[in-house]
Amino acid sequence: MTTPTNTPLNYKDAGVDIDAGDALVERIKPLAKRTLREGVLAGIGGFGALFEVPKRYQEPVLVSGTDGVGTKLKLAFEWNMHDTVGIDLVAMSVNDVLVQGAEPLFFLDYFACGKLDVDTAAAVIGGIAKGCELSGCALIGGETAEMPGMYPAGEYDLAGFCVGAVEKSKILTGKDVKPGDVVLGLASSGVHSNGFSLVRKCIERSGDAAPAMLDGKPFKQALMEPTRLYVKNVLAALAAHPGGIKALAHITGGGLLENIPRVLPDGMAAHLKKGSWPQTELFAWLQATAGISDVEMNRTFNNGIGMVVVVAGDQAAACADMLRGLGEAVYEMGVIAARGADAAVTVK
Repeated sequence: MTTPTNTPLNYKDAGVDIDAGDALVERIKPLAKRTLREGVLAGIGGFGALFEVPKRYQEPVLVSGTDGVGTKLKLAFEWNMHDTVGIDLVAMSVNDVLVQGAEPLFFLDYFACGKLDVDTAAAVIGGIAKGCELSGCALIGGETAEMPGMYPAGEYDLAGFCVGAVEKSKILTGKDVKPGDVVLGLASSGVHSNGFSLVRKCIERSGDAAPAMLDGKPFKQALMEPTRLYVKNVLAALAAHPGGIKALAHITGGGLLENIPRVLPDGMAAHLKKGSWPQTELFAWLQATAGISDVEMNRTFNNGIGMVVVVAGDQAAACADMLRGLGEAVYEMGVIAARGADAAVTVK
């Protein structure tokens, strides 16, 4: 039955509920308020958010990053688990910004859906606010887009944008990495937000035979565990070991084998010792279910290591002890050497 052409139409008839959008804004304002920090001049509600670089910086260089959550969202939809993917969103960007030695300053999010469900959106953005709070980063703005016909019912997409700052003299480039430097690995909290296209295939293949528990957590929780935020602890280590920490690598898509080389100078290689960090039950299950090699595990997943720290040999033990004291699980994975005929990263 068609609507008569003379019948008045409003935006809600077209599928966009302005009142729901307004209700969401009111729900998230107190969440954003908890993330306020020095530098915020104007946040949620304006056409643009204002932020002043803290005056303690002498020669600030801004570092930006953007990312999403990928197909991990498909599991969030299927399992109705929306409260942690916002943490993933923040972590993927702030951990990237951290790699340059930068302190994350502020974050903006983009939430897009076909029909706005205020409770679901508030759960997602609540996770974003928590991620910002845990990384000392202000949530100062964002966009909620309701676009009828663009997404299947019950689904949404996420994107995040982070800006950080670092003193020009303290930018981490990896240029000073040399033979004898030590490679430390900081444990991941799980799969983080990469490799979920394969994870979902493993779930499908496993079917009813999927384990009830992995690493002491219910199966679904183990897979949806949010990306670990390394910001505060690594910034503390950088301050305590100026010049000692020479490079950082956030282990995302491409795993250890493709991310570590991104921070090594030409002619350098990282030789990692197989077995120097444990394989969790989660990654063992993924490897067995997928039937893939150790090499594929190390280039598809983080495989248990979410952040790599390259540190001068004479400071490695003290740096590792400090990070452990702050709550990180730290593993001495290997050393830097001059690169020969082997790949830039070897695991032997």
